[in-house]
Amino acid sequence: MSTGGAGVMVLGGLVAGALAVLLVLATRRRLGTASAVSIGGLCWSLAAIALVTLVPTRPDVGVVPAEGRSESCSWDYGGPTGAAFEVLGLDQRALNVLLFVPAGVFLVLAVGRWRSALVLAPAGLGLLAAYSLAIELVQLQLARLDRACDVTDLVDNVLGAGIGFLLGLALLPAVRPWRGRRAPH
Repeated sequence: MSTGGAGVMVLGGLVAGALAVLLVLATRRRLGTASAVSIGGLCWSLAAIALVTLVPTRPDVGVVPAEGRSESCSWDYGGPTGAAFEVLGLDQRALNVLLFVPAGVFLVLAVGRWRSALVLAPAGLGLLAAYSLAIELVQLQLARLDRACDVTDLVDNVLGAGIGFLLGLALLPAVRPWRGRRAPH
């Protein structure tokens, strides 16, 4: 049985996407289409981030012996691994930034319908940073993943969430998630 690789990541992303669509369909009447899609998109993007960062990159990764795994996170900012991994001509750093952009956009659009969005949106951005930190710590602790904890990844992920946050703010006037608000019964 394959426990890693791009195929597992894609399959997981499709399953998460199907669940997000079901969430949208279940909440669309109550929240309005824009809010339902934003919440579903946020849930899907968080699942996609977990799949891309926590599923082993190869299906044949064996257990990394405890004595062979790193004991601490790399503090070598921008370290040597930045260009070692490329997809579509983008290096690992650009991919780390892009990975968190949708979560930042969907976060702002998901909370934009409520008056408390002025508190919820920045708090959510902080939670996205904490999510990135948690992923790095899991990568450090679970040697089976054959992944590395790296401060550069954390900085790039938070930068991506921040860019997405700003894009979400720019999209708010066009999307207007508050339009779907229903009066209480």
